[in-house]
Amino acid sequence: MTLSRAQRRGIVGAALLALILIGIGLAATWFGSRYQLRLVYGAYVNLLVVLALQVFMGNARVTNLSHSAFMGIGAYAAAICVTPEKIKAISLPDAPWGLNAFALDPVSSALIALVLTGLVAWLVGVFIVRLTGIGATIVSLAVLVIVHGLFLYRTDIFKGNQAFFGIPQLFNLTWVVGLAVLVVFITRGFRESRWGVALRASADDEVGAAAMGVDIHRLRLMAWVLSGVLLAVAGIAYAYYLGTISARPFYFNHVFLTLAMLILGGMRTVTGAVLGTFLISFGLEWVRWLETGPVVLGIDLPEALGLSGIVLGGVIVLTMALRPGGLMGDREIEDLILK
Repeated sequence: MTLSRAQRRGIVGAALLALILIGIGLAATWFGSRYQLRLVYGAYVNLLVVLALQVFMGNARVTNLSHSAFMGIGAYAAAICVTPEKIKAISLPDAPWGLNAFALDPVSSALIALVLTGLVAWLVGVFIVRLTGIGATIVSLAVLVIVHGLFLYRTDIFKGNQAFFGIPQLFNLTWVVGLAVLVVFITRGFRESRWGVALRASADDEVGAAAMGVDIHRLRLMAWVLSGVLLAVAGIAYAYYLGTISARPFYFNHVFLTLAMLILGGMRTVTGAVLGTFLISFGLEWVRWLETGPVVLGIDLPEALGLSGIVLGGVIVLTMALRPGGLMGDREIEDLILK
């Protein structure tokens, strides 16, 4: 099969991004402290989320606010399957359907989590892809609230705000860098495929695309399910590294954070997703340091709790006002290097 020029450039662009991701991972491994390694790992997990978000939002141009819910489904599904029975007998003594009476290997647990999250994404997507604009956004928000409610109140399965502990700690920075590289190639591949091109065309002119025979609902559903599965990958990476999870991280704060990353970098490009993720991930650490009231140049700064939230809100407002397309706009990394 002959690749188009856009697809060949997409492979080059993905390879360039992969080199950058590997370089950051190597630098953190060689020179980073334990705390810094944890910070970098969290940045890569957020990158997986933002890339998954870009698959649907960047191509269909429909705002999705439910992505943290699908990440949570993947994390909990893998955690429940892989955690040893003896630990689940303590943490989930009242679990229904025999969920505390078995334990699977990490690969089987991850596959079950991917399939389950993909199935849930398909069931939700059947309805949401037929909506546009504010209607789709509101429904995605409702999905987030519903799933979070299940996480909170089905304590016999999810433990609510209490920690679900005992998950084997299987991943390290090398694993998450490898996953990030793989997902970069997947997202670029989808963007430059005939489905991605048609989906972006339908976002620009829905009536015209439909008149040309584009099945808009099918393409949106394809992107939605792929996004959901990739979000499950992020959830698995999160659970397999920390060894403990709770409902709290999979809600509004995380939605707000990852959405700001995508908006800052530019939701229309994979390069923008990568750029926005690392700028905000590392920039927020500096802001959190300022929140503690440090001494800077001999000046004892006051504590400024909540500053990180203000900064995130400011990033979204200023980007949407001054540069709606984000820092990258419609450009990918190869557009900055290749002519």
